[in-house]
Amino acid sequence: MSFIFVIAVIVFVFLIIFQIAKASEYVAVLKGDDRARKENNKINGFFMIAFLIAGLIGVYWCNEILVDKTLLVQESASVQGEKVDEMLWVTLIITGIVFVLTQIVLFWFAYRYQESDKRKSFFFPHNNTMEIVWTVVPAIALTVLVVIGLRNWFSFTGDAPKNAMEVEVTGKQFGWIFRYKGDDGVFGKKYFRMIDPATNSLGLNWHDSTGINVKDDPSTHDDIVTEQTMYVVKNKPVKLIIGSRDVVHDVGLPQFRLKMDAVPGTPTTLWFTPKYTTKEMKQKTGNPDFQYEISCDQMCGNGHYSMKGVIEVVSQAEYDEWMAKQKPAFYAAFPEQDPSNIKPATTPADSTKAAAAKVSTVIPEKKG
Repeated sequence: MSFIFVIAVIVFVFLIIFQIAKASEYVAVLKGDDRARKENNKINGFFMIAFLIAGLIGVYWCNEILVDKTLLVQESASVQGEKVDEMLWVTLIITGIVFVLTQIVLFWFAYRYQESDKRKSFFFPHNNTMEIVWTVVPAIALTVLVVIGLRNWFSFTGDAPKNAMEVEVTGKQFGWIFRYKGDDGVFGKKYFRMIDPATNSLGLNWHDSTGINVKDDPSTHDDIVTEQTMYVVKNKPVKLIIGSRDVVHDVGLPQFRLKMDAVPGTPTTLWFTPKYTTKEMKQKTGNPDFQYEISCDQMCGNGHYSMKGVIEVVSQAEYDEWMAKQKPAFYAAFPEQDPSNIKPATTPADSTKAAAAKVSTVIPEKKG
């Protein structure tokens, strides 16, 4: 209902403007084109100042009512994201000052130097000094911003600290798959032709169960694979090894202020250090339902809007406890090889003891 009302208001405003324009044409015919043009210039000059004031008030008002819906009110949840916030604020301040000054000058000039019989136009076709100033100054400012951005970018995508944990992130239509190293501390090999959405979502090189001649890689047998929720540790660097199973996706980490493309066949990397656990962020934001989000920031199909995952930032103890409960994906595909499902074989010695115990319960004791 409110949408229909807004449309009706817009149509009504356009009708009013149309009628005013038609009335101006009729007045011009009655008064003469020259006189009507001068009066229109005065009206337009007044509207320029009115639009300037209303526009600046509108920008300020929109900021006041909408800023709480943005991430600007929340500090970065990662150490690396602090650099991104610094770049953002510097950019906003510089561009904001330029925006306000240029708009004031633009509208003021339109009002101040409107057509007048008492003033002649002064043609100013060329000025080397002014052209150098308005070319060099923006170029220097933009170069500084670009250099700062590249420095931070190379830091985030460069070599992670040696103590960083590694998580493999794979995008698919329309969700996320996460892989962790097992006890051997190595990611096993994978092959896209081995992918089975039901039992082998990443195509890990297990013994050939699909008719494809691929050598079994024992390093894959202890890899942990989960979907939609990724666990990382507070104050511990985490390196993401990012890829895609189908089309181009993009790992978006808004609370951490980072993102990276997920490209099929071309692994990309990104690393960051979480500052707060999920529980701490719930307290800081006052939102008991707060969750760190991993979103797809690249249009990837009809279900793009639903491609959202969760990042749980926990303490080291909580992470170890969670990891201890996980089973390698290999055992989910081949439960018969899961040690917990294999019953220990009975040895001959155990069989003899069991038979003797059975006989002793059957033969009655002799009475004297």
